[in-house]
Amino acid sequence: MRTSGVRFLGFLLATLLVLFVVHTGILFFLKVPVFQNRIMLSYTVNYLLAGGLLYFIASNFNKQASNTAFIFLLGSGIKFAVFFILFYPHYNADFQMQTSEFAAFFVPYATCLALEVFFLSKELNNRSY
Repeated sequence: MRTSGVRFLGFLLATLLVLFVVHTGILFFLKVPVFQNRIMLSYTVNYLLAGGLLYFIASNFNKQASNTAFIFLLGSGIKFAVFFILFYPHYNADFQMQTSEFAAFFVPYATCLALEVFFLSKELNNRSY
């Protein structure tokens, strides 16, 4: 799982970089302030959390493969806690959440989540019992 984990982190980083360029390009095209909604922090935090979760699961995969889903759910809970600590107070400062604020966090979060699920399901399916 080590080699595939490193490849996954590289693939996740490349995907998020391409997505970041597309996301900021769309914001620029729509004449919305590009770096106003903590977009760089959001992409960075989501990458680090996804990488940390993958590392934690990979280090415990052989010892506790049956607990992988619970560890994954715990990681998702931590991601929500980070959102409410780092991002929500900033986004809700004017008592409204704009679409650009929502997208600044949700686009990288959803991308990381989808790729994590894909990677972990692939690893679990390739596991011999």
